[in-house]
Amino acid sequence: MKNKKIILISFIVLCMLFGILYIKNEPEYIDESLYQSLLSENLIQKAVIDNEKILLKTKEGNYAIIKDGIDIKTLLAKVPVEIKKDNTLWIFFIIIIFFVAFFSILAFIRKKEFSKYPISSKKTQTQNSVTHLETSNIKPVISSITFDDVAGVDEVKMELSELVDFLQNSKKYKDFGIKMPKGVLMIGPPGVGKTLIAKAVAGEAGVPFFYQSGSSFVEIYVGMGAKRVRELFSKAKMMAPSIIFIDEIDAVGKARGEMSNVERDSTLNQLLTQMDGFEDNSGVIVIAATNKIELMDPALLRSGRFDRRIFLSLPDFKDRLKILEIYMKDKNNNVDLNKIAKASVGFSGAGLETLVNEAAINALRRNSTLVEENDFYAVLNKVLVGKKKILTFSDEEKKIQATYQAAKALSAYYFDIGFEKFTLIEDRFKEYEHNIRSKSELINRIKVYLAGSRAMNLIYNETYTNSQNDFLKIKELLEYMTNFDMIEEANLDGYKKEVDEFLIPMKEKILKLSEFLLDQEKIEYKDIKLFMQI
Repeated sequence: MKNKKIILISFIVLCMLFGILYIKNEPEYIDESLYQSLLSENLIQKAVIDNEKILLKTKEGNYAIIKDGIDIKTLLAKVPVEIKKDNTLWIFFIIIIFFVAFFSILAFIRKKEFSKYPISSKKTQTQNSVTHLETSNIKPVISSITFDDVAGVDEVKMELSELVDFLQNSKKYKDFGIKMPKGVLMIGPPGVGKTLIAKAVAGEAGVPFFYQSGSSFVEIYVGMGAKRVRELFSKAKMMAPSIIFIDEIDAVGKARGEMSNVERDSTLNQLLTQMDGFEDNSGVIVIAATNKIELMDPALLRSGRFDRRIFLSLPDFKDRLKILEIYMKDKNNNVDLNKIAKASVGFSGAGLETLVNEAAINALRRNSTLVEENDFYAVLNKVLVGKKKILTFSDEEKKIQATYQAAKALSAYYFDIGFEKFTLIEDRFKEYEHNIRSKSELINRIKVYLAGSRAMNLIYNETYTNSQNDFLKIKELLEYMTNFDMIEEANLDGYKKEVDEFLIPMKEKILKLSEFLLDQEKIEYKDIKLFMQI
C-alpha cells in the first residue's frame, strides 16, 4: 500500500505543478498606453490573434489586449503575428485522462489510509505566495510632491532639475548626443529627505516612481531577490520615462568579501547586470540613497552605474527655518520660528517634522487651539533622545566646538585641502581629485585633522574629547601611508609644530571665524577667502 500512496502523492504534486504552470502562463490584460510602450521599446517578441483578443509574448511574460483597440497593420509592421489554432478538443482529452487516472487511484486506495495523508492547503498557499512574491510590491506611483514641498536643499534641487528636464524632454538630449547618468547616488544622514527629494523629481517630471528598499531584496526567499530586481527594471523600462528609487541600497550593495551573503551577492550581481544592460538614454533613471557609502561595493560606484553623487547635510539655520515654515503653515500658532530654528541645531528635516507634531500635540494636551513657543520647549528634550551629542551642548560647549571647527577650516584653506563646507557637527571635504595621491597631500590632510586640537591648546590651554574622531582619521591615514612606504615613522610632533606655526598668528581670525560659524552654522570656502583678506 505504501507504493500506492506514493503514486497518489506524486499525482497530486503533478496536478499542482500543471496548475501553477497554467496560472503562470495566463496572460495579463493591459491598457493601450502600456501596449504602445511595449511596442515602441521593441519588447514584444510575437503576437497571436485569439478570437477577440491578441496575445503578446515578451521575455518578462505574456500579456493580452482587446483586438479592436489596436491597429493590426502597425503591429504587423514590427512583430510577427499568427492566428491561434483551436486546441479545445486536445485540452478536453487531457482533462478526461487526468480525471480517469485520479479516480482510478482513489478507488484503489482505501479511504482510511488516504486520510492519513491529507492534502495540505498550506503548502499550496506557500507555493502560490512564492510565485506571486516578485510582483506583490513592485507597483509604480505618480508622485504629487514637487520641489516646492522640499525645503532646505536648494543646491540639490538645482542639480536634479536637469534630470527632470531629461525625463520630460529626452529626445532633446538624444538628438544632441548627450548621455544622462544611469544612476544618481544620494548620500547623507538619516532623515535629511533623500526619499522626499526622489519623489519630488518624479513629481516634477510627472513620471512613474518605483520605490524599493534595499532590504526588501534580501529579506525574502532564496533566489527571489535577483528575480525581483529583474522585474523591477523590466517594469520601469516598460513604463519609461520612469524613476527607480532604491532606499538603503547599502543593504544589498555591501562590499563583497569573506563574510559575504550568497543571496545578497546574487542580488547585487543582478543589479549590476541590469544597470549595465539598459541604454544611457532609455528613459529610466535609478536614484539610490545611503548613509553608509563607505560600506558599498566598489563595483556599484564605477563609471556607468552611479556616475553622479549628491551629498546632503543636516539643515543649517536658514534651511531649518524654511522647513519649519512649511510644517507650520497649516497650524494656528503664535511662534517666533527664528527662535525655534536656533534651538534645533542638528535636527534633520524628519526630526523637525516630529518636533512640530509633538509641539502641536502638547498644545492640544493643554486644551489650546494655538501652538506657542512654550509647546516647542516642552517637547524639545523628548525629541532630542537619540540625536547627536551636539544637540545637548551648552552655549559654552558650542563656542568651543565652533573654535575647533574654525581652526580646521582655516587650516584646510592654508594647506590646500579642498572642502565644500564646515559646520558645527561635520566636515565636508571634497573627494580626492586624483587616483594617484601624493605624500605631501596626505600629510597636509593629517595637519588639518590636527588643527582643531592644536587650536584648543593655543586658545584655551586645554585638550577636549571632541578631537577623538579626527585622531582616528589621522591613525587611518598613517596606516595607509605605511602601505606605500611613504613614512618610516610617525612624525606627529613635526606636523604639530608646523600647524602651531600657522595658527599662532591666526588666533584673532580663528575667534572671529568661530563667531561667524556660531551665527551662520556653516563656513564655506568663499567665507574663508574673505576672512583671509581682512
